Amino acid sequence: MQINNMINIERAFKRTERLMGNSFELTIVADDEMWAQQKMEMAVNEIRRIEKLFTTFDESSQTNRINANAGIAPVKVDLEVYQLIERAMRISSITDGAFDLTYGSVDKKLWNFDRTMDRLPDAETAKSMVRLINYQNIILNPENCTVMLKEKGMRIGFGGIGKGYAAEMAKALLKKEGAQSGIVNASGDLTTWGNQPNGEPWTIGISNPDHAKTPFSYLNVTDMAIATSGNYEKFIKINGKKYSHTINPKTGLPVTGIKSVTIISPNAEIADAMATPVTIMGISAGLDMINQINYLGCIIIDDNNKIYTSKNINLK
Repeated sequence: MQINNMINIERAFKRTERLMGNSFELTIVADDEMWAQQKMEMAVNEIRRIEKLFTTFDESSQTNRINANAGIAPVKVDLEVYQLIERAMRISSITDGAFDLTYGSVDKKLWNFDRTMDRLPDAETAKSMVRLINYQNIILNPENCTVMLKEKGMRIGFGGIGKGYAAEMAKALLKKEGAQSGIVNASGDLTTWGNQPNGEPWTIGISNPDHAKTPFSYLNVTDMAIATSGNYEKFIKINGKKYSHTINPKTGLPVTGIKSVTIISPNAEIADAMATPVTIMGISAGLDMINQINYLGCIIIDDNNKIYTSKNINLK
Protein backbone atom coordinates (compact mmCIF):
# COMPACT_ATOMS: atom_id res chain seq x y z
CA MET A 1 0.00 0.00 0.00
CA GLN A 2 1.36 3.45 -0.95
CA ILE A 3 1.07 6.13 1.72
CA ASN A 4 3.39 8.74 0.19
CA ASN A 5 0.49 10.67 -1.30
CA MET A 6 -0.95 11.21 2.15
CA ILE A 7 2.13 12.99 3.46
CA ASN A 8 1.83 16.76 3.22
CA ILE A 9 5.19 18.47 2.83
CA GLU A 10 5.36 22.20 3.30
CA ARG A 11 6.95 24.21 0.51
CA ALA A 12 7.44 27.86 -0.30
CA PHE A 13 5.15 29.00 -3.14
CA LYS A 14 5.86 32.24 -4.99
CA ARG A 15 3.98 34.73 -7.14
CA THR A 16 5.37 37.85 -8.85
CA GLU A 17 3.18 40.73 -10.03
CA ARG A 18 3.73 44.26 -11.33
CA LEU A 19 1.92 46.46 -8.81
CA MET A 20 2.22 50.12 -7.81
CA GLY A 21 4.79 50.56 -10.56
CA ASN A 22 7.05 47.98 -8.91
CA SER A 23 7.68 44.25 -8.92
CA PHE A 24 6.02 42.58 -5.92
CA GLU A 25 7.03 39.02 -5.03
CA LEU A 26 4.80 37.12 -2.62
CA THR A 27 6.03 33.94 -0.90
CA ILE A 28 3.99 31.77 1.44
CA VAL A 29 4.77 28.45 3.06
CA ALA A 30 2.03 25.85 2.67
CA ASP A 31 1.44 22.18 1.93
CA ASP A 32 -1.25 22.84 -0.71
CA GLU A 33 -0.31 24.82 -3.83
CA MET A 34 -3.89 25.62 -4.85
CA TRP A 35 -4.64 27.02 -1.38
CA ALA A 36 -1.42 29.06 -1.47
CA GLN A 37 -2.23 30.51 -4.90
CA GLN A 38 -5.75 31.46 -3.78
CA LYS A 39 -4.40 33.32 -0.76
CA MET A 40 -1.74 35.10 -2.83
CA GLU A 41 -4.45 36.18 -5.30
CA MET A 42 -6.29 37.77 -2.36
CA ALA A 43 -3.11 39.60 -1.34
CA VAL A 44 -2.54 40.85 -4.91
CA ASN A 45 -6.12 42.21 -4.97
CA GLU A 46 -5.49 43.94 -1.65
CA ILE A 47 -2.39 45.68 -3.06
CA ARG A 48 -4.37 46.71 -6.16
CA ARG A 49 -7.05 48.20 -3.88
CA ILE A 50 -4.41 50.23 -2.03
CA GLU A 51 -2.83 51.34 -5.31
CA LYS A 52 -6.17 52.83 -6.44
CA LEU A 53 -6.34 54.95 -3.28
CA PHE A 54 -2.82 56.32 -3.43
CA THR A 55 -1.82 56.47 -7.10
CA THR A 56 -1.23 59.79 -8.83
CA PHE A 57 -1.78 58.17 -12.24
CA ASP A 58 -5.57 58.00 -11.83
CA GLU A 59 -7.47 61.31 -11.88
CA SER A 60 -10.17 59.90 -9.60
CA SER A 61 -7.80 58.67 -6.86
CA GLN A 62 -8.12 60.26 -3.44
CA THR A 63 -4.51 61.47 -3.69
CA ASN A 64 -5.25 63.35 -6.92
CA ARG A 65 -8.43 64.86 -5.49
CA ILE A 66 -6.42 66.20 -2.54
CA ASN A 67 -3.84 67.65 -4.96
CA ALA A 68 -6.47 69.15 -7.29
CA ASN A 69 -8.03 70.99 -4.35
CA ALA A 70 -4.77 72.37 -2.93
CA GLY A 71 -5.33 75.88 -1.63
CA ILE A 72 -9.05 75.59 -2.44
CA ALA A 73 -10.97 73.18 -0.21
CA PRO A 74 -10.64 70.20 2.14
CA VAL A 75 -11.25 66.74 0.64
CA LYS A 76 -13.08 63.96 2.48
CA VAL A 77 -11.06 60.75 2.36
CA ASP A 78 -11.31 57.19 3.61
CA LEU A 79 -10.18 56.70 7.20
CA GLU A 80 -7.36 54.48 5.89
CA VAL A 81 -5.97 57.33 3.75
CA TYR A 82 -6.40 59.84 6.58
CA GLN A 83 -4.57 57.64 9.08
CA LEU A 84 -1.64 56.94 6.74
CA ILE A 85 -1.22 60.71 6.16
CA GLU A 86 -1.39 61.22 9.93
CA ARG A 87 1.35 58.61 10.52
CA ALA A 88 3.45 60.06 7.68
CA MET A 89 3.26 63.50 9.32
CA ARG A 90 4.52 62.02 12.59
CA ILE A 91 7.53 60.61 10.71
CA SER A 92 8.05 64.06 9.15
CA SER A 93 8.14 65.54 12.64
CA ILE A 94 10.61 62.91 13.93
CA THR A 95 12.90 63.44 10.92
CA ASP A 96 12.62 67.25 11.00
CA GLY A 97 11.02 67.28 7.55
CA ALA A 98 13.58 65.00 5.85
CA PHE A 99 10.57 62.76 5.14
CA ASP A 100 7.75 64.81 3.64
CA LEU A 101 4.66 63.68 1.70
CA THR A 102 4.50 67.07 -0.03
CA TYR A 103 7.71 66.33 -1.98
CA GLY A 104 5.35 65.93 -4.96
CA SER A 105 5.35 69.75 -5.17
CA VAL A 106 8.81 69.71 -6.80
CA ASP A 107 8.49 70.54 -10.47
CA LYS A 108 9.57 67.58 -12.61
CA LYS A 109 11.44 70.07 -14.81
CA LEU A 110 13.88 70.58 -11.95
CA TRP A 111 14.86 66.91 -11.69
CA ASN A 112 13.88 64.36 -14.27
CA PHE A 113 16.73 61.85 -13.83
CA ASP A 114 16.35 60.63 -17.40
CA ARG A 115 20.14 60.59 -17.86
CA THR A 116 19.96 63.53 -20.31
CA MET A 117 20.64 66.04 -17.55
CA ASP A 118 24.11 67.47 -18.00
CA ARG A 119 24.22 70.13 -15.27
CA LEU A 120 22.74 70.87 -11.86
CA PRO A 121 20.20 73.64 -11.45
CA ASP A 122 21.65 76.59 -9.57
CA ALA A 123 21.07 76.57 -5.81
CA GLU A 124 18.72 79.57 -5.89
CA THR A 125 16.44 78.03 -8.54
CA ALA A 126 16.39 74.71 -6.67
CA LYS A 127 15.52 76.44 -3.38
CA SER A 128 12.66 78.37 -4.98
CA MET A 129 11.26 75.14 -6.43
CA VAL A 130 10.94 73.46 -3.04
CA ARG A 131 9.12 76.33 -1.33
CA LEU A 132 5.85 74.37 -1.42
CA ILE A 133 7.34 71.33 0.35
CA ASN A 134 6.13 71.63 3.93
CA TYR A 135 4.27 68.85 5.71
CA GLN A 136 3.06 71.40 8.28
CA ASN A 137 0.82 72.82 5.55
CA ILE A 138 -1.21 69.60 5.41
CA ILE A 139 -4.38 70.43 7.34
CA LEU A 140 -6.17 67.45 8.88
CA ASN A 141 -9.69 67.52 10.31
CA PRO A 142 -10.31 64.36 12.36
CA GLU A 143 -14.02 65.09 12.88
CA ASN A 144 -14.81 65.28 9.16
CA CYS A 145 -11.95 62.97 8.05
CA THR A 146 -10.76 65.62 5.59
CA VAL A 147 -7.34 66.58 4.22
CA MET A 148 -6.42 69.96 2.79
CA LEU A 149 -3.19 71.29 1.34
CA LYS A 150 -2.86 74.90 2.45
CA GLU A 151 -1.07 76.36 -0.60
CA LYS A 152 -2.05 76.25 -4.27
CA GLY A 153 0.39 74.10 -6.24
CA MET A 154 1.14 71.79 -3.32
CA ARG A 155 1.07 68.07 -4.09
CA ILE A 156 1.35 64.98 -1.93
CA GLY A 157 2.72 61.63 -3.06
CA PHE A 158 3.09 58.31 -1.26
CA GLY A 159 6.23 57.09 -3.04
CA GLY A 160 8.22 57.11 0.19
CA ILE A 161 5.80 55.07 2.28
CA GLY A 162 3.22 53.42 -0.01
CA LYS A 163 5.13 50.24 -0.92
CA GLY A 164 5.88 49.49 2.72
CA TYR A 165 2.27 50.13 3.72
CA ALA A 166 0.98 47.84 0.94
CA ALA A 167 3.45 45.10 1.90
CA GLU A 168 2.36 45.31 5.54
CA MET A 169 -1.35 45.18 4.60
CA ALA A 170 -0.79 42.17 2.31
CA LYS A 171 1.09 40.40 5.11
CA ALA A 172 -1.75 41.12 7.60
CA LEU A 173 -4.30 39.67 5.17
CA LEU A 174 -2.24 36.53 4.52
CA LYS A 175 -1.74 35.94 8.25
CA LYS A 176 -5.48 36.40 8.85
CA GLU A 177 -6.18 33.86 6.10
CA GLY A 178 -3.99 31.30 7.86
CA ALA A 179 -0.60 31.62 6.18
CA GLN A 180 1.82 30.80 9.00
CA SER A 181 4.97 31.97 7.20
CA GLY A 182 5.92 34.09 4.25
CA ILE A 183 7.51 37.16 2.69
CA VAL A 184 6.02 40.13 0.86
CA ASN A 185 8.79 41.77 -1.16
CA ALA A 186 7.91 45.12 -2.76
CA SER A 187 11.00 45.71 -4.92
CA GLY A 188 13.36 45.47 -1.96
CA ASP A 189 11.00 46.80 0.72
CA LEU A 190 10.06 43.52 2.32
CA THR A 191 8.34 42.10 5.36
CA THR A 192 8.64 38.57 6.75
CA TRP A 193 6.83 36.35 9.21
CA GLY A 194 7.25 32.78 10.41
CA ASN A 195 10.06 30.57 9.09
CA GLN A 196 11.22 28.76 5.97
CA PRO A 197 9.82 25.26 5.31
CA ASN A 198 12.93 23.79 7.02
CA GLY A 199 12.14 25.71 10.20
CA GLU A 200 15.03 28.15 9.81
CA PRO A 201 14.50 31.94 9.78
CA TRP A 202 14.32 33.68 6.40
CA THR A 203 17.71 34.67 4.98
CA ILE A 204 17.59 38.13 3.40
CA GLY A 205 20.40 39.58 1.30
CA ILE A 206 21.28 43.27 1.59
CA SER A 207 22.12 44.73 -1.82
CA ASN A 208 25.64 45.76 -2.65
CA PRO A 209 25.16 49.31 -4.02
CA ASP A 210 27.86 48.75 -6.66
CA HIS A 211 26.39 45.41 -7.78
CA ALA A 212 22.68 45.56 -6.99
CA LYS A 213 22.04 41.88 -7.71
CA THR A 214 24.91 40.75 -5.43
CA PRO A 215 24.30 40.99 -1.67
CA PHE A 216 27.19 42.27 0.45
CA SER A 217 25.71 40.81 3.64
CA TYR A 218 22.90 38.54 4.82
CA LEU A 219 20.47 38.78 7.72
CA ASN A 220 18.49 35.93 9.25
CA VAL A 221 15.10 37.39 10.15
CA THR A 222 11.57 36.52 11.11
CA ASP A 223 8.70 38.90 11.86
CA MET A 224 10.88 41.76 10.65
CA ALA A 225 10.88 44.18 7.73
CA ILE A 226 13.80 45.55 5.72
CA ALA A 227 13.90 48.50 3.30
CA THR A 228 16.84 49.88 1.33
CA SER A 229 17.15 53.27 -0.32
CA GLY A 230 20.13 53.68 -2.64
CA ASN A 231 21.56 55.73 -5.46
CA TYR A 232 22.27 52.55 -7.44
CA GLU A 233 18.61 52.39 -8.55
CA LYS A 234 18.16 55.85 -10.05
CA PHE A 235 20.85 58.47 -10.52
CA ILE A 236 22.58 60.80 -12.93
CA LYS A 237 26.26 61.50 -13.49
CA ILE A 238 27.44 65.07 -14.04
CA ASN A 239 31.15 65.70 -14.57
CA GLY A 240 31.88 62.18 -13.34
CA LYS A 241 30.03 62.64 -10.02
CA LYS A 242 27.03 60.51 -9.16
CA TYR A 243 23.90 62.27 -7.90
CA SER A 244 21.13 60.29 -6.20
CA HIS A 245 17.48 60.66 -7.21
CA THR A 246 16.83 61.51 -3.54
CA ILE A 247 16.25 65.26 -3.23
CA ASN A 248 16.81 67.18 -0.02
CA PRO A 249 13.44 68.91 0.50
CA LYS A 250 15.12 71.89 2.18
CA THR A 251 17.57 72.68 -0.65
CA GLY A 252 16.00 71.10 -3.74
CA LEU A 253 19.39 69.56 -4.54
CA PRO A 254 20.24 65.85 -4.69
CA VAL A 255 21.87 64.02 -1.83
CA THR A 256 25.52 62.99 -2.18
CA GLY A 257 27.94 61.01 -0.01
CA ILE A 258 25.74 57.97 0.71
CA LYS A 259 25.31 54.99 -1.62
CA SER A 260 22.66 53.14 0.36
CA VAL A 261 20.70 53.08 3.59
CA THR A 262 19.07 49.88 4.88
CA ILE A 263 16.51 50.06 7.69
CA ILE A 264 15.48 47.03 9.77
CA SER A 265 12.16 47.37 11.61
CA PRO A 266 9.26 45.20 12.81
CA ASN A 267 7.04 47.14 10.37
CA ALA A 268 7.54 47.56 6.58
CA GLU A 269 5.75 50.91 6.45
CA ILE A 270 8.18 52.40 8.96
CA ALA A 271 11.22 50.76 7.35
CA ASP A 272 10.19 52.17 3.95
CA ALA A 273 9.53 55.66 5.33
CA MET A 274 12.76 55.91 7.36
CA ALA A 275 15.27 54.86 4.67
CA THR A 276 15.08 58.08 2.62
CA PRO A 277 15.26 60.58 5.52
CA VAL A 278 18.42 58.92 6.88
CA THR A 279 19.95 59.38 3.41
CA ILE A 280 18.98 63.07 3.49
CA MET A 281 20.06 63.68 7.10
CA GLY A 282 23.50 62.18 6.52
CA ILE A 283 25.50 59.55 8.38
CA SER A 284 26.00 61.22 11.77
CA ALA A 285 22.54 62.77 12.22
CA GLY A 286 20.80 59.76 10.65
CA LEU A 287 22.45 57.21 12.93
CA ASP A 288 21.93 59.44 15.95
CA MET A 289 18.18 59.49 15.23
CA ILE A 290 17.98 55.72 14.62
CA ASN A 291 19.90 55.00 17.84
CA GLN A 292 17.21 56.85 19.79
CA ILE A 293 14.42 54.62 18.44
CA ASN A 294 14.59 51.25 20.19
CA TYR A 295 13.09 49.01 17.55
CA LEU A 296 14.99 50.32 14.49
CA GLY A 297 18.32 49.20 13.05
CA CYS A 298 20.30 50.82 10.24
CA ILE A 299 23.19 50.03 7.86
CA ILE A 300 24.72 52.84 5.78
CA ILE A 301 27.27 52.53 2.97
CA ASP A 302 28.99 55.77 1.99
CA ASP A 303 30.47 56.77 -1.37
CA ASN A 304 33.82 55.29 -0.33
CA ASN A 305 32.20 51.91 0.53
CA LYS A 306 32.70 52.46 4.26
CA ILE A 307 29.99 50.74 6.29
CA TYR A 308 28.31 52.38 9.29
CA THR A 309 25.73 50.71 11.52
CA SER A 310 23.41 51.66 14.35
CA LYS A 311 24.50 50.46 17.77
CA ASN A 312 22.19 47.41 17.72
CA ILE A 313 23.61 45.93 14.47
CA ASN A 314 26.65 43.69 14.38
CA LEU A 315 27.74 42.67 10.88
CA LYS A 316 29.85 39.53 10.69
